[in-house]
Order: sequence, then structure tokens, then C-alpha cells
Amino acid sequence: MNKDYYALIMAGGVGSRFWPVSRTEYPKQFIDFFGVGKTLIQSTYERFLNICPPENIFIVTNEIYSDLIKEQLPLLTDNQILAEPLMRNTAPCIAYGSLKIAELNPNATIVVAPSDHTIANIDGFVASIEQSLAAASKNDCLITLGIKPNRPDTGYGYIQHTDYVLNTDTDLHKVKTFTEKPNLELAKSFLQSGDFLWNAGIFIWSAKAILSAFEKHLPDMYEIFNIGRSELNKAGEKEFINNAYFQCTNISIDFGIMEKAENVYVLPSDFGWSDLGTWASIYEMAEKDYVGNAVIPSEQVLMFDSSNCMVNVPKDKLVVLQGLHDYIVVENNNMLMICPRNEEQRVKEFVAEVKSRFGNKFI
Repeated sequence: MNKDYYALIMAGGVGSRFWPVSRTEYPKQFIDFFGVGKTLIQSTYERFLNICPPENIFIVTNEIYSDLIKEQLPLLTDNQILAEPLMRNTAPCIAYGSLKIAELNPNATIVVAPSDHTIANIDGFVASIEQSLAAASKNDCLITLGIKPNRPDTGYGYIQHTDYVLNTDTDLHKVKTFTEKPNLELAKSFLQSGDFLWNAGIFIWSAKAILSAFEKHLPDMYEIFNIGRSELNKAGEKEFINNAYFQCTNISIDFGIMEKAENVYVLPSDFGWSDLGTWASIYEMAEKDYVGNAVIPSEQVLMFDSSNCMVNVPKDKLVVLQGLHDYIVVENNNMLMICPRNEEQRVKEFVAEVKSRFGNKFI
């Protein structure tokens, strides 16, 4: 296993799209949605054990989740948990993590990935990451993984690539454009063109390449972190980072660097990826019975004349459903949500309304 390979897992999200199971104090990365005995972040961590040494895996998270990280990933040292004092999007957390890793190993090559995705084909995932790491370690390039689309999905960003490849040993294509979530007609045209991929939000680069990109495209942010890099991995790190984050703008790595840099390449990949953005996506990934019901867990859920439903309830709850078709049924902490699968946007609107009225008390 290559000692110069590192993983930076982003686990700071506080989203409430999976309310009432996922809430601010316990967001989706810490939940076992599929009843497999592992949470999303535990599964992500285990995937990267196939790629780099355990001491080279770092988690960046909101400081309010540091104890949850330690509880679910007890083998991590305190230095492997990067605690953000406040949310500032993906660019600051990647700048922080990349500088910290570069101080430990200037020759590091880093894969950056979210903690809350699911991967069906682990071998395919590992192969794509290792090909990208090998290329990034030898070339001054920024690599992202693109998922081959199988439908005109409006919930994902898209990457358009050219026929130009980094070299003949790889399938890394030069990126032409990034497009945020398109409307349906545009998504259909992307699918038909054959040169668009879903943006998986997984990045691979050498520490040198990404820090050079920050210095060029986000110089103010680079300077904020670089000025105190000697404090990283030492006792003064927490105080320095707390001050640094309050100076950072809220900006994504996509907008801040990937859409501006000239040396961006994409690897077309297909390893059963999902970013689990909605209950509908959980339904798509879950095992279903012969009439299309996905029930997690299923021990005490009885369904009569019901089909194509997504049901997620605590193990000790006896639930009886009758006459429901194409519904989402979720219960947690005595909070119940029932809605048609094709109207999940209404749940987001409801959660936003509750949050505006009551704060985070119920969210």
C-alpha cells in the first residue's frame, strides 16, 4: 500500500433532507440507512482502507460532530479529525486538509470524498481511485470522477469532457465545462450527447497541485491558511483554525477552483454510485420485495395491499400499512412523515417552515 496516498473525507453536513431520521444533531452520515450494521461514514472509511494506510485517512467535520466521529471511528487519532468551527463550504475544508497533509508529507497524493455516498461496486471504486492517484502523483493535474449517467437526472451536476486524454495510459479526459443541476430538457440533451457525466464530487490531486491551484485561483484563502501552516499538526492548530475560518468566504471547491483551472481532468466511472440526496434515492438503492416495497428494518412492519413504498422505522416499532402505493413512510423519535414519493419537495418545504418557526428544536 502506497504510504504517499491519503484520503480526506468530508463529513460536516448538517442537512435535514432525511428528516425525521436525519437531524441537525445527528445528520445522515452517522446513520445506517440500509440496516447493514454500518453507518454511511463507517462504510466510507472502510472503502478507503483498501487504498491507503489507516493513519493516512483524515476526517474533516463540524466540531459539534467530533465526538460522534470518535464514537463511530474509534481507531482515528485526534490529529486525524479536523474540526471546523463553522460551516464554510468545501473550499476552506479542502484547503485546511490539504495543507495539514502536506505538512506531514510534501509528496502526498490526496483523494477527497464525501462521507455520505454509497458505492455498490467496491472493486470498481478502488480501481478508479487508484488509477487517478497514480496519474495525479506523476502529473500536475486536478482529477474528478464522473459517473456515466443512465437517466436524465436533474438532481446532479454534470461534467462535459473532450476527447483529449491526459496520456495514453489513462482514460482521463480533459474537462470542458461544469454545469449545475439542469432542467429536464437540458439533462436529456446531455444524456444524448454522450460526453456528459454526473459530477460525483470526488477529487484526486497531489498536495502540490491543489495548493498551487489555491494560490492561483483563491489567493486570499490560500494566504489565510498558509500563514499559519507551521501550527498544523501541533498544539496551536485548533486556535489557528478557529481564527482562520472566520476570515474565509463561503465557497465550494467546484466554483472556486475546478471551474477556473486549466488542468482539470475527469475519469469516466461506473461503480454503482449514489449521493443519497433524497428518500427516493434511498428507495432506489435499497432491496425491495416482489411488489417494490423497501422496508428498513422489516421485522415488525406488516404491509397489505401496498406497493412501491419506502418504509424506514425503528426496529422496535410495530407498523401496519394498508392501501399505500408509491409512498415514503418514515418515523423517528415519535415524529412521523408520510408523503407521496413524487412529492418529496414538499417535505423540504415543510422542514424549512418548521425551522423558520421553531429553530432547530425539531430539525
